[in-house]
Amino acid sequence: MLYKAYAGKMMTICLRYSKDKMEAEDIFQEGFIRIFQYLHQFKFEGSFEGWLRRIIVNTALKNVSKKRISFAEVNDLDDHSGGLPPYAYSNLGAEDILKLINQLPEGYRIVFNLHIIEGFTHEEIAKILKIQPATSRSQLVKARKMLQNQINVLQKIAV
Repeated sequence: MLYKAYAGKMMTICLRYSKDKMEAEDIFQEGFIRIFQYLHQFKFEGSFEGWLRRIIVNTALKNVSKKRISFAEVNDLDDHSGGLPPYAYSNLGAEDILKLINQLPEGYRIVFNLHIIEGFTHEEIAKILKIQPATSRSQLVKARKMLQNQINVLQKIAV
Protein backbone atom coordinates (compact mmCIF):
# COMPACT_ATOMS: atom_id res chain seq x y z
CA MET A 1 0.00 0.00 0.00
CA LEU A 2 2.83 2.37 0.87
CA TYR A 3 4.41 1.78 -2.52
CA LYS A 4 1.20 2.70 -4.35
CA ALA A 5 0.72 5.84 -2.29
CA TYR A 6 4.02 7.34 -3.41
CA ALA A 7 4.67 5.63 -6.74
CA GLY A 8 2.80 8.16 -8.88
CA LYS A 9 4.55 11.14 -7.32
CA MET A 10 7.96 9.53 -7.62
CA MET A 11 7.35 8.51 -11.24
CA THR A 12 6.48 12.13 -12.04
CA ILE A 13 9.88 13.18 -10.69
CA CYS A 14 11.58 10.52 -12.82
CA LEU A 15 9.75 11.74 -15.92
CA ARG A 16 10.96 15.29 -15.31
CA TYR A 17 14.60 14.21 -15.40
CA SER A 18 14.44 11.71 -18.26
CA LYS A 19 14.23 11.94 -22.02
CA ASP A 20 11.45 9.35 -22.31
CA LYS A 21 9.22 6.98 -20.35
CA MET A 22 11.61 4.03 -20.57
CA GLU A 23 14.45 6.02 -19.06
CA ALA A 24 12.07 7.31 -16.35
CA GLU A 25 11.07 3.74 -15.50
CA ASP A 26 14.74 2.78 -15.16
CA ILE A 27 15.34 5.72 -12.80
CA PHE A 28 12.19 4.81 -10.88
CA GLN A 29 13.27 1.19 -10.46
CA GLU A 30 16.80 2.10 -9.44
CA GLY A 31 15.43 4.69 -7.01
CA PHE A 32 13.10 2.25 -5.31
CA ILE A 33 15.90 -0.31 -5.03
CA ARG A 34 17.88 2.34 -3.16
CA ILE A 35 14.86 3.24 -1.04
CA PHE A 36 14.41 -0.35 0.10
CA GLN A 37 18.16 -0.76 0.52
CA TYR A 38 18.38 2.27 2.84
CA LEU A 39 14.96 2.11 4.48
CA HIS A 40 16.58 1.21 7.80
CA GLN A 41 18.37 4.60 7.73
CA PHE A 42 15.15 6.64 7.76
CA LYS A 43 15.18 8.36 11.18
CA PHE A 44 11.54 9.53 11.37
CA GLU A 45 12.78 13.10 11.85
CA GLY A 46 11.25 14.58 8.72
CA SER A 47 8.55 13.61 6.29
CA PHE A 48 8.84 10.18 4.76
CA GLU A 49 7.73 11.56 1.40
CA GLY A 50 10.53 14.14 1.51
CA TRP A 51 13.05 11.39 2.22
CA LEU A 52 11.72 9.32 -0.70
CA ARG A 53 11.77 12.35 -2.95
CA ARG A 54 15.40 13.13 -2.11
CA ILE A 55 16.47 9.56 -2.97
CA ILE A 56 14.56 9.62 -6.28
CA VAL A 57 15.95 13.06 -7.21
CA ASN A 58 19.50 11.95 -6.35
CA THR A 59 19.02 8.79 -8.41
CA ALA A 60 17.79 10.89 -11.33
CA LEU A 61 20.74 13.26 -10.93
CA LYS A 62 23.19 10.35 -10.99
CA ASN A 63 21.56 9.29 -14.25
CA VAL A 64 21.88 12.84 -15.60
CA SER A 65 25.53 13.04 -14.60
CA LYS A 66 26.27 9.91 -16.65
CA LYS A 67 25.12 11.73 -19.77
CA ARG A 68 26.76 14.62 -21.54
CA ILE A 69 24.21 17.37 -21.10
CA SER A 70 24.08 19.95 -23.80
CA PHE A 71 23.93 23.52 -22.58
CA ALA A 72 23.60 24.79 -26.11
CA GLU A 73 22.27 28.21 -26.79
CA VAL A 74 18.81 28.34 -28.28
CA ASN A 75 18.41 31.61 -30.11
CA ASP A 76 14.73 31.34 -30.99
CA LEU A 77 13.70 33.16 -27.83
CA ASP A 78 12.44 36.35 -29.39
CA ASP A 79 9.23 37.44 -27.76
CA HIS A 80 6.52 36.99 -30.35
CA SER A 81 3.72 37.54 -27.86
CA GLY A 82 1.50 40.54 -28.06
CA GLY A 83 0.65 40.17 -24.40
CA LEU A 84 -2.28 38.04 -23.41
CA PRO A 85 -4.81 38.88 -20.75
CA PRO A 86 -4.08 37.19 -17.39
CA TYR A 87 -7.25 35.05 -17.54
CA ALA A 88 -5.93 33.29 -20.65
CA TYR A 89 -3.23 31.55 -18.59
CA SER A 90 -5.72 29.97 -16.19
CA ASN A 91 -6.79 27.46 -18.85
CA LEU A 92 -3.49 25.57 -18.61
CA GLY A 93 -3.46 22.57 -16.30
CA ALA A 94 -0.56 21.02 -14.43
CA GLU A 95 -0.21 18.30 -17.07
CA ASP A 96 0.00 20.90 -19.84
CA ILE A 97 2.73 22.76 -18.00
CA LEU A 98 4.69 19.56 -17.33
CA LYS A 99 4.47 18.69 -21.04
CA LEU A 100 5.88 22.11 -21.90
CA ILE A 101 8.70 21.69 -19.38
CA ASN A 102 9.53 18.28 -20.85
CA GLN A 103 9.80 19.86 -24.32
CA LEU A 104 12.58 22.20 -23.18
CA PRO A 105 16.13 21.44 -24.35
CA GLU A 106 17.77 19.08 -21.85
CA GLY A 107 20.05 21.65 -20.17
CA TYR A 108 17.20 24.13 -19.73
CA ARG A 109 14.85 21.43 -18.43
CA ILE A 110 17.26 20.05 -15.86
CA VAL A 111 18.27 23.45 -14.48
CA PHE A 112 14.59 24.54 -14.41
CA ASN A 113 13.59 21.39 -12.49
CA LEU A 114 16.47 21.63 -10.05
CA HIS A 115 15.96 25.31 -9.27
CA ILE A 116 12.22 25.91 -9.57
CA ILE A 117 10.79 22.56 -8.54
CA GLU A 118 13.45 21.06 -6.27
CA GLY A 119 14.67 24.35 -4.78
CA PHE A 120 18.41 23.98 -5.37
CA THR A 121 20.50 27.15 -5.49
CA HIS A 122 22.51 27.98 -8.60
CA GLU A 123 25.69 27.18 -6.69
CA GLU A 124 24.33 23.72 -5.79
CA ILE A 125 23.21 23.14 -9.38
CA ALA A 126 26.63 24.19 -10.64
CA LYS A 127 28.29 21.67 -8.34
CA ILE A 128 25.88 18.86 -9.30
CA LEU A 129 26.14 19.47 -13.05
CA LYS A 130 29.80 20.55 -13.03
CA ILE A 131 29.04 23.92 -14.61
CA GLN A 132 29.45 27.53 -13.55
CA PRO A 133 26.70 29.17 -11.44
CA ALA A 134 26.35 31.79 -14.18
CA THR A 135 25.59 29.00 -16.68
CA SER A 136 22.87 27.73 -14.36
CA ARG A 137 21.38 31.22 -14.09
CA SER A 138 21.42 31.81 -17.83
CA GLN A 139 19.90 28.38 -18.55
CA LEU A 140 17.09 29.19 -16.10
CA VAL A 141 16.40 32.58 -17.67
CA LYS A 142 16.30 31.02 -21.12
CA ALA A 143 14.10 28.15 -19.94
CA ARG A 144 11.60 30.60 -18.45
CA LYS A 145 11.58 32.68 -21.61
CA MET A 146 11.05 29.61 -23.78
CA LEU A 147 8.21 28.43 -21.53
CA GLN A 148 6.58 31.85 -21.69
CA ASN A 149 6.77 31.80 -25.48
CA GLN A 150 5.34 28.26 -25.63
CA ILE A 151 2.49 29.24 -23.30
CA ASN A 152 1.77 32.35 -25.36
CA VAL A 153 1.59 30.27 -28.53
CA LEU A 154 -0.78 27.78 -26.88
CA GLN A 155 -2.96 30.54 -25.50
CA LYS A 156 -3.19 32.27 -28.89
CA ILE A 157 -4.35 28.99 -30.40
CA ALA A 158 -6.91 28.55 -27.61
CA VAL A 159 -8.24 32.11 -27.74
